[in-house]
Amino acid sequence: MDRFDVHVHASQARLPRERQLAWHIAQFAANVPTPDADVAALVAARVIDSLAVALPTLGRHPVRTARAMALAHPRPGGALLLGLSETVTVHAEWAAWANGTAVRELDFNDTFLAADYSHPADCIAPLLAVAQQTGQGGKALTRAIATAYEVQVALVKAISLHAQKKDHVAHLAPAMVAGLGALLGLKAPVVYQAVNLAVHLAFSTRQSRKGEISSWKASVPGFAGKLAIESLDRAMRGEAAPSPIYEGEDSVIAWMLAGPDARYAVALPSPGEAPRGIMETYAKAHSAEYHSQAMIDLAFELRPGLPLERIAEVVIHTSDHSHKVIGTGANDPQKLDPEASRETLDHSLMYIVAVALEDGEWHHETSYAPARARRPSTVALWHKVRTLGDAGWNARYHAADPAMRAFGGRMEIRLDDGRVVAGELAVAHAHPNGKRPWGLADHVAKFNALSPLAEPECQRVLGLARRLADLDAAGLRALNPILPPAAALPAKADGTGIFDYGLA
Repeated sequence: MDRFDVHVHASQARLPRERQLAWHIAQFAANVPTPDADVAALVAARVIDSLAVALPTLGRHPVRTARAMALAHPRPGGALLLGLSETVTVHAEWAAWANGTAVRELDFNDTFLAADYSHPADCIAPLLAVAQQTGQGGKALTRAIATAYEVQVALVKAISLHAQKKDHVAHLAPAMVAGLGALLGLKAPVVYQAVNLAVHLAFSTRQSRKGEISSWKASVPGFAGKLAIESLDRAMRGEAAPSPIYEGEDSVIAWMLAGPDARYAVALPSPGEAPRGIMETYAKAHSAEYHSQAMIDLAFELRPGLPLERIAEVVIHTSDHSHKVIGTGANDPQKLDPEASRETLDHSLMYIVAVALEDGEWHHETSYAPARARRPSTVALWHKVRTLGDAGWNARYHAADPAMRAFGGRMEIRLDDGRVVAGELAVAHAHPNGKRPWGLADHVAKFNALSPLAEPECQRVLGLARRLADLDAAGLRALNPILPPAAALPAKADGTGIFDYGLA
């Protein structure tokens, strides 16, 4: 790996592009080698996982909205929308928007946590859309996905956005540009300009994941994908972008991140070194924010024989990130509100632990049902849960050695007679270091469990996805799953928005 020292430079210094982070990202994307076999296999598994979590959402309101917007932008020979046949095609950036929203809606796709947070699989839908529109095959798409994962993992390790209250998609946009550059075999100068523009436009506040969380939480990765595509299209036409976008004295480090004196060390593969960042990422077994995954598993383990009606308090000792993002350290009263949105509930560790203790199972819909959230016993237990930041768990969260990293904590359940039922879990069972690390079979099982497809269609799509790297352009188009007619998915714009005006 090559490590780059990234910091602010005065305009008078005229920092050459060869010393800019955007250029290093572009150089990597323009010259990335073919991924190793195990990386290619995991890329295929994460494509299956992304389809698995997207298909159940196609009837949900935020996804219907995104798809209606996309359907107002038809394009012959364009990209496909999940669930619809090849006869319905739209512009790639709008397919990225719609399908990306579907993948993200349930908060059920993969994760990587370090200095910041990320869902690296958010890159898959936009890359697939462009691959479909430009006639690329599975080998190019596999390489593109591995590239995007690599860049996002590198940025998440090095640069904390959350510390400056910025949303994590600011790292997703340049990662997707890098993936798109690798997909299309573009030269570094073109990718460099697109990275500059995408980073310039991708910064937004973390309010999207704070307080009363709205459907924008699910939509913003699709928006970032659309932004990445448009940024690269503009650069391919010869246009330049603001630079140096990270190091400029009025750019993102100086004003969006830790300020003009901040320094970041970003590591990217050396020339000729294949991307392996995806191997450090982890899938979700439960449809909830990743910091809760281990606590759900632990609640299931502590639950047998536990007299729920006698619980006086539940105290969770965990990392500062978990405490402040989804715990009581966030200081969000909405996280304790039975009328809160689903998006808020899946970012409330207090709610999640209460339901996990009561039900002993987790479901992407029923666990968040309004009636479920309002159940008096749940509300009472929910309000007895609190979190505490713990120095030991915080150190493990940030451990340099991946084998030592921990995203769980210790749960202490105090009963009204003074007894304490306690346990701890460092990582979720599905984590690569967990009790039951996930492999391809688990992603396939997740797909089968969530899929609304008819059985023959399930098997057809899984058969294609398993051999992703060997698919030709027609195979990538055929990878799009088609829901049965009974699903009644709209195949044209719905007439409610600006984009629909003038359409027949």
